Amino acid sequence: MTGESLDRTAIITGASRGLGLALACTLAEDGWALIIDARGEEALENARAELSRHTHVTAIRGDVADEVHRAAISEAANEAGGVDALVNNASILGPSPQPELLDYPLDVLEEVYRQNVISPLALIQALSKELKPQARIINVTSDAAVEPYEGWGGYGSSKAALEQLSNILAAENPELRVYRVDPGDMRTRMQQEAFPDEDISDRPLPEESVPGFIELLTGDLPSGRYEARELSTSVGTTAADS
Repeated sequence: MTGESLDRTAIITGASRGLGLALACTLAEDGWALIIDARGEEALENARAELSRHTHVTAIRGDVADEVHRAAISEAANEAGGVDALVNNASILGPSPQPELLDYPLDVLEEVYRQNVISPLALIQALSKELKPQARIINVTSDAAVEPYEGWGGYGSSKAALEQLSNILAAENPELRVYRVDPGDMRTRMQQEAFPDEDISDRPLPEESVPGFIELLTGDLPSGRYEARELSTSVGTTAADS
């Protein structure tokens, strides 16, 4: 661990499995202090125990859609002396298999938007006084935000909203780095839920997307849209202006 790393703190939501845990493991090994959350108590405790072998970890169980939970994360950030990075990774898929829009239950769609769009912004607002100068905000998105995949109208449109929210947030706050990042297809539980009848063993593991996230958290790339796995091979060629 370097002294520089020990001075850095990151918040990662949905960090008990998948991409969130893979990214947390890499940052922990680099000496970043971590504040992590997840809804499942057992999985979160297992993640905390694993990560604590490398660094200081604060694990807070709860749902980012809950105001009290967001306040607890903000309090932990304040106790840490502020944060250098926030990774809004937690999200929900919605129904599995996913319905077409004409059959999509609107109450469920509202919940998808609440979790995938409103909650990330609400957490950013709760942490606005705890973000250090030049702090990095990563909102995890998807190619479903920009491609019209049949059956992805709920999840995909929520991620499209998150992308534009991120875009405007960056324009309004030039002192921050605001990234919207597509990690690519991954071999995760959410991916399996999205394709319940398919064998997804050919998808890359989440660890293959992590180097792109590290580049954004430690490099000097401007706010914008990035594809994580492209970053590891061609840094600087995937930012979008809008």
